[in-house]
Amino acid sequence: MEEAGIRYRQGEAEARRDLIEVARGAMGFRVGERECQKGLGTFERMALRYRKERKKTMAAKKILMLVGDFVEDYEAMVPFQVLTMVGHTVHAVCPDKKAGETVRTAVHDFEGDEGRGHNFAINATFEEVGPEAYDGLVIPGGRAPDLLRLNGRVLDIVRHFAKANKPIAAICRGLQVLAAAGVVEGKLCTAFPAIKRDLVQAGAKWGEVNATFSNAYVDGNLVTAAAWPGHPEWMRKFLELLGTKIEP
Repeated sequence: MEEAGIRYRQGEAEARRDLIEVARGAMGFRVGERECQKGLGTFERMALRYRKERKKTMAAKKILMLVGDFVEDYEAMVPFQVLTMVGHTVHAVCPDKKAGETVRTAVHDFEGDEGRGHNFAINATFEEVGPEAYDGLVIPGGRAPDLLRLNGRVLDIVRHFAKANKPIAAICRGLQVLAAAGVVEGKLCTAFPAIKRDLVQAGAKWGEVNATFSNAYVDGNLVTAAAWPGHPEWMRKFLELLGTKIEP
């Protein structure tokens, strides 16, 4: 009986070590042999650690979006819906507008035409939001950035995100706001080609736009794209910076 008990305990210990080795690979961090020898208690602590890290990584974030009248329709609607879909909270704000109001959007093709888009709902009041409460910033393009970049508080908000190294996603003419805020110096970024000079004069490194306008660039906390065809890559990279993982 004593010999059988010894074999049982040996088998149990081996099973625990095997379980921990599996956990080591599945959880994405190293576990030393000494930890493995501690058995089930260590595994439980590892599981708790994994849950804490996963919760930290996958936690819903608060995103601020800066818009204005004649923001590009796709570039406001699509990121708002994508970020909301994966569980984040997005607050769209516009200077001089309150929650419940709307901005008019515009639809742009690549032949110089502009069409009337949807009314895009503002769901937070610009004067009441504090950038400290948010984890990331989105700046769509269109014609709205022409006026947004003249608003001192808008520029202060942008500077907060840049100084705090929080993720910033800007697209198309939205980078005019970044240039006006003085936060692109030394950064590799792209935008609608018409504002290349604005960015270069602000000290940015220009990232070439591909033939389909579908590419995006990441430099530190900044993710940029040239226009709405780049949404998939732009949003994918922004979600990565936010720590959001989408697995099959």
